[in-house]
Amino acid sequence: MFDQHYDLAQKPFRLTPDPAFYFESRTHRKALSYLSYGLDEREGFIVVTGPAGTGKTILAAHLQGRMAAQEVTVGHIVTSALDDGQVLALVARSFGVDGGGDKVSALGAIERFLNRLAQKSGRALLIVDEAQNLSTGALEELRMLTNLQFDGRPLIQVILLGEDGFRSALAHSPALEQLRQRVIASHHLQAMEQDEIEAYVFHRLTRAGWRGRPVIDHTLWDGLHAASGGNPRKINQIMTRLLLLGSIEEADRLDGRMLADVLAELSQDACAHKDAEASGNAATHEMQGGDGCKSFARGEGEEGGPSETGDQPTTHEQTPAPPDSGLTDAHLEAIELAFAERDRHLSTLRDQLERVSRQQAEQPELAETVERRLDDLEAGLEEHERSLRHVLQMMIEYFESGTQAEPA
Repeated sequence: MFDQHYDLAQKPFRLTPDPAFYFESRTHRKALSYLSYGLDEREGFIVVTGPAGTGKTILAAHLQGRMAAQEVTVGHIVTSALDDGQVLALVARSFGVDGGGDKVSALGAIERFLNRLAQKSGRALLIVDEAQNLSTGALEELRMLTNLQFDGRPLIQVILLGEDGFRSALAHSPALEQLRQRVIASHHLQAMEQDEIEAYVFHRLTRAGWRGRPVIDHTLWDGLHAASGGNPRKINQIMTRLLLLGSIEEADRLDGRMLADVLAELSQDACAHKDAEASGNAATHEMQGGDGCKSFARGEGEEGGPSETGDQPTTHEQTPAPPDSGLTDAHLEAIELAFAERDRHLSTLRDQLERVSRQQAEQPELAETVERRLDDLEAGLEEHERSLRHVLQMMIEYFESGTQAEPA
């Protein structure tokens, strides 16, 4: 819908990783440097970790594109909760090999394939995505694969992509000590920094055929960073909603007020999802205080568990907590940005009104022209007042929903 409205060749902020939209942030540049070093070594494991949505998969896809012209055969697997036998079958399929029906058959088929490849001076690279889902046994089978050699050269190299939990397990688990010793390069992806957000957004827009419409107001960047934390997937989600809202309102500029609307909508969606989950489990619902939206707004954990103080009795009277507004700090910051933008516009309009009034007093013969200008400025003031009322109404609705009485 919005891609047609804004004459875009394709949707610029798809959630599905697309190497054509790869953006080399500082952290991705570092990751590529470590990957390049590791690949030159032609052995062992290379590990790239990072929170969900930081671009591990698109980084791997970009790397595959760069290696297409080299004599490297790449297998790429995305893992779920696999045991040691299942992971070998999946590895075999990733290289186009029939792994048979059991672990021994799969291992034999992989070894024969790798030996044939080495005899032709080829090399094999296995990319394992979502490595945090693998069991210790499955990871050990991958380690054993890196022991395979031909003329003293390793037959396969492995890149492991995983989330924070995998990073922690790899660093601390005694059962992964031998694998840990085979890691020759690693990097942990961070969120993008605030000064990279603008370049990232314009990069993706340009790749999608953007030619300056819609205009992206400069006031968006701080709020977008605050709401997304610099996470590329979250930025994509917010920008997709912004473009959709812009097309619905037939707007040629995306501004702070629209960002506030989108963040409020996303918060409402997340709250509805948590409430739906809680309603299916009365015990969970009660543990979450009967209101998943409140837990979401407070930024509590996914399980809605108690605070660090727990339920231990205290000897002093506790001050009641203020009612939740239903808005996160990021949403409030975005709303503040919308107010700041409005105030700047109002200040500019007031200056123009003063100049026009002086002009009317100094040049009476221009009275009709001046009156029209005054009418235009007053209309502008009314438009900004409507914008203010819109934001205030949104805040009021969230305050009311956050303090609504629980059913008896």
